[in-house]
Amino acid sequence: MSKEVKPVYGGQAVVEGVMFGGKKHTVTAIRRKDGSIEYFKLPRKSSKAFASLKKIPFLRGIIAIIEASANGSKHLTFSTERYEVDPSKDHAIQEQEPSNLALILGVATIGILSFIFGKFIFTLIPVFLAELTRPLFKSDLSQILIEGFFKLLLLLTYIYFVSLTPMIKRVFQYHGAEHKVINAFENGYELTVQNVQAASRLHYRCGSSFIIFTVIVGIFVYMLVPTEPLWARVLNRLALIPVVLGISFEVLQLTNKLRDLPVLKYLGYPGLWLQLLTTKEPSDDQVEVAIASFNKLLEIEKEAE
Repeated sequence: MSKEVKPVYGGQAVVEGVMFGGKKHTVTAIRRKDGSIEYFKLPRKSSKAFASLKKIPFLRGIIAIIEASANGSKHLTFSTERYEVDPSKDHAIQEQEPSNLALILGVATIGILSFIFGKFIFTLIPVFLAELTRPLFKSDLSQILIEGFFKLLLLLTYIYFVSLTPMIKRVFQYHGAEHKVINAFENGYELTVQNVQAASRLHYRCGSSFIIFTVIVGIFVYMLVPTEPLWARVLNRLALIPVVLGISFEVLQLTNKLRDLPVLKYLGYPGLWLQLLTTKEPSDDQVEVAIASFNKLLEIEKEAE
């Protein structure tokens, strides 16, 4: 019997909570300091131009990243502001808030620029580190492989050390709770704390998998351009960022479609291995928040239909 085709939902961990996104809405649920759960809801808005571009392979990945960065920043800002404030003083937040338009534009811009800046850093530093080894590794292929090695090392080192901080560790636990809810839902289980905790904290469609695929895809893409001189190497790495992102997005989608097929399912394993760092096992309280967020999204999406 074939499995029922379910809608595709995505998510993101935030400070003391989880955001889930559906076809028309995004919802965040967070645990406040008094133990209560608060929700933040936003409709999905996309221009006609973006909607058209999202239908084009390789370009759709770039658009998805821009939208995810913008929307994710709004939900992350909400969770950070609310978590730090005692619920009895929420009126103070209301009085200090700028206009909705200014807030949305400002946060969206910061989110997108932060992503771009981070991508530049993780792209260029490995280039200069690899260049230092040129006396030993002169060929283009060896330089590209060394560059990929440094990029992977930098990525894993960064994730490991940030995961040691208490706040990021809790965010990674909520990341695990997000994946468990999605896995339980996609497998047709009732969304109870017990059922969700029994689900895997790893998921093929995770953004962590996307990150590792940019490293792997980059190695193959960079084989098409020379590594000398250094200035040309730097310029083509920057110019190829959209190409690497676009191809990596398609690879991520492909591995998700192949995850139930023997042998081919292993194509997605590098992303799952990275998730062993970017997700942690959540507590029952954290799973409860994730379930509440997902159920609220389902409720809102049903009302919209």
